[in-house]
Amino acid sequence: MIQAIVNNFVPLLFLRFRSEFCIQLAQITWLITINFAVQLTVDAVAPAFADKIGYRVSMQLAHILSASGFLLMTVLPDKLPSPFAGLVICIAMYAVGGGLLEVLVSPIVEACPTDNKETAMSLLHSFYCWGQAATVLLSTVFFAIAGIEHWRILAALWSIVPMLNFILFLKVPIATLSETRGQASGFAELIRTPQFLFFCLMMLCAGACELTVSQWASAFAESGLHISKSAGDLIGTMGFAICMGSARAMFGKFGEKIPLQKVMLASSVLCVGSYLLIGCMLCGFSVGIFWPGTFSLSAARLRNGGTLMFALLALAGDLGCCAGPTIAGKASALLGSDLHRGILCGIVFPCIMLCCVLLMDKEYQNGKVRNGNK
Repeated sequence: MIQAIVNNFVPLLFLRFRSEFCIQLAQITWLITINFAVQLTVDAVAPAFADKIGYRVSMQLAHILSASGFLLMTVLPDKLPSPFAGLVICIAMYAVGGGLLEVLVSPIVEACPTDNKETAMSLLHSFYCWGQAATVLLSTVFFAIAGIEHWRILAALWSIVPMLNFILFLKVPIATLSETRGQASGFAELIRTPQFLFFCLMMLCAGACELTVSQWASAFAESGLHISKSAGDLIGTMGFAICMGSARAMFGKFGEKIPLQKVMLASSVLCVGSYLLIGCMLCGFSVGIFWPGTFSLSAARLRNGGTLMFALLALAGDLGCCAGPTIAGKASALLGSDLHRGILCGIVFPCIMLCCVLLMDKEYQNGKVRNGNK
């Protein structure tokens, strides 16, 4: 949920920043780039120190940085000579926190002594969706009641969430993958493993399938359905998040009865169909299992992947998150600002995901690998 606040709160304020701080639209675009660039960098470097200083200290650091970024945003843009520089510092700070969370939360849950790793992972990732929906909804309600000019108050309120989680991580029991699975593989060993590269491709497609529609959902609802910006946010962005979270929560509840590979196959087919129909909510439901499902498959097949494997998979997923919306946006511009056709160009990613699921080896297709155990 904290990751969702990190990625979705500030974009709601872009137009406010432009009018209040006289920031050019090109500079505002850089705020998006900096957020994801910092998170990508953290994905790459975090494994080098996370295992050494421990999961607990790393998680505490992630929450401190996330809370500090939101708190400083209430004062730093006003105090520095350049408001843009103040925003960049704050965004970079909470982006480091968000990147650490992305790297660490999945292996921590994977190491928990749960009966079914796949359903636990799916349930975990559903909370990003609930966080995204809550961020959009509660922020919209706050702006409607208090006025968007009081956004600093809301930024301070959002900082309370990572503060509370920091307190919880002072005491909560934590298991590590090294305790449950032994010595982890190194970078060179992982890169030379064809299965790992296969899962990296799946993660790239998972990120692209999700963000291509999610990032453009509001704009498409506004331009295609001719509704207001607020309604576009609620119907497009929030509706997408709720449907994606519902899919993950449903697998978290009933996944023990259905093989993960069959669910991913059905979801891939549904995702291709949703791109053809440009069904935002349908797409949200179809992509829900891709990200946590790929994590679960890789954890089951590469038992000694360790924190590094989860970090590199997250890096591949984030690259897809950048590539998908960019391709859709560029294609829309080339096709006369037609978002419908631009988003349709992104169908290449669910098609690749479908091919990847179909190419799973016969051992998995025959059900010899179930729930992470042979």
